[in-house]
Amino acid sequence: MSEHSPGHRVRIGLLGCGTVGQAFIAMLHEHGPTIARASGHELEIGRVLVRSIETPRAGVRPEQLTTNPDDVFGDSELDLIVEVMGGIDPTADYLRRALASGIPVVSANKQLLSRQAPELLALAQDADTQVRFEASVCGAIPVIKVLRESLLAAEISAVTGIVNGTTNYILTEMSRTGMSYEDALATAQALGYAEADPSEDVGGADAAAKMAILASIAFHTNVRFDDVPYEGIDRLSAEDIELAGDLGYTIKLLGVAKLTDGGVSVRVHPALIPHEHRLAAVSGPDNAVLLESVAVRQIMLVGPGAGGTETASAVLADVLSILGTPNRGFLQNALTDAGRPLRDPDLTSSAFYVRLRVSDRPGVLAQIASVFAEAEISIGSVIQQGEGDAARLVLVTHETQERRMNTAISAIRDVTDVRGEPVVVRVLTKENA
Repeated sequence: MSEHSPGHRVRIGLLGCGTVGQAFIAMLHEHGPTIARASGHELEIGRVLVRSIETPRAGVRPEQLTTNPDDVFGDSELDLIVEVMGGIDPTADYLRRALASGIPVVSANKQLLSRQAPELLALAQDADTQVRFEASVCGAIPVIKVLRESLLAAEISAVTGIVNGTTNYILTEMSRTGMSYEDALATAQALGYAEADPSEDVGGADAAAKMAILASIAFHTNVRFDDVPYEGIDRLSAEDIELAGDLGYTIKLLGVAKLTDGGVSVRVHPALIPHEHRLAAVSGPDNAVLLESVAVRQIMLVGPGAGGTETASAVLADVLSILGTPNRGFLQNALTDAGRPLRDPDLTSSAFYVRLRVSDRPGVLAQIASVFAEAEISIGSVIQQGEGDAARLVLVTHETQERRMNTAISAIRDVTDVRGEPVVVRVLTKENA
């Protein structure tokens, strides 16, 4: 990309024109004069790559639309690529093509970046250009910028986040109204907070991709999507939400990344959070990221984590950062390897909430307790409630390694008096919060 003097017109090739793409275009139209005054650049949309040119797009002239990527890259006035089409193939090829040609890229594509960010950053470095991706994590919340600029020297020790608005809305409604998971999901879909196929959100994959990106930047370590064990919320019931409340907790889907024993641990899972914890109050579709370090103690960023306008605002911020940053920019060395290994997930520790349905007869609780004792797990509290010929057992353990809990649960499944699959949820205790 050529140097831009104040008042220079910047031509943007847009890959994708769905909700975010159209919101980005609307933002340029509405705030164009303000952007020009503040940045010294007049931003304009060139060609727009879409799947079908028959579908009209607000703010886009029909002649701008194309289904041929060569029309976008063949624009002789092209200065910058904005990618909001999502997916990995053929999107990755388009981004590689842009970067290899020296064209800077702004992407909102968390799934692609969580898998191929090091390669894309290396391509950008070789071509002396930039790739930025603030919008790939937590929408309008500038968490990547904070990590790479404001807290670059803070030595982050932990990143804990509610990074998926769909699941946070569902869990909030289950807690607020007592509705079932299925009803809360249907409500989220009706309001547009959940997709028709919500599996990526409720299953935890969306949050895992975001945590891979955040952990990579926070800890200067190459963490990929496949390195992040994840669980979703689809096995939780209104019963678990109510029991958690009775115990003094609320349930959230958490992304947790920590420096532990010189290594990096990253995972995504539901967790019981004490009511007094700062993340417990984050409700509805909002996201929040809690950053911890010795230097700054705790900083929490909260805001809308999704939505067309919110994500488009982060895309626009990245565009302006590229235009205002000479050469390759601050993000280019974001994944410089600090030599920290990824820790074995089985060696990480947590307290656990375990719900069991068992036969209501003498000796069953003692049998369950002996299984935990054999796995060297200490039980902190037990609730036992009779339900006809069955009983509900709820146990909260003290902190223990994942491998020990896995061993115990495997053994519990073989106990004759245990009915159905145990429900196991990690607990963010007051001590490890």
